[in-house]
Amino acid sequence: RFHGEGYQEGYAEGSHAGIAEGRRYGSLHGARIGSEIGCYLGFALTWHCLLQKRTDEKNSKKIRALDSLIGMIQKFPYEDPTYDKLQEDLEKIRGKFKQVCSMLNVQPDFRIGTERSSLTF
Repeated sequence: RFHGEGYQEGYAEGSHAGIAEGRRYGSLHGARIGSEIGCYLGFALTWHCLLQKRTDEKNSKKIRALDSLIGMIQKFPYEDPTYDKLQEDLEKIRGKFKQVCSMLNVQPDFRIGTERSSLTF
């Protein structure tokens, strides 16, 4: 009897602690992804505005790549944490961001630290 009661109490306490820990982890991880995607979008929109003033073949390729990155970010499912291809789409966005940086001759350095996130050039 004591074994059964102890098991039930331990199970209930563990479930409660697990839910709280899962919420904290999910909030932190979601905020990191949001910060990363937000930096990519700000970067892409800024460069898009800068390059629109010049119209030559090199810039048109860069603008098309930036448009593609912006489109991928806009289609990213922010509100659906159960989206099964979330990590796959995030990796595609990261890859496109690296490609755009290469085309623009910019060295990306996106870091998420404990204090703040930053994108340096």
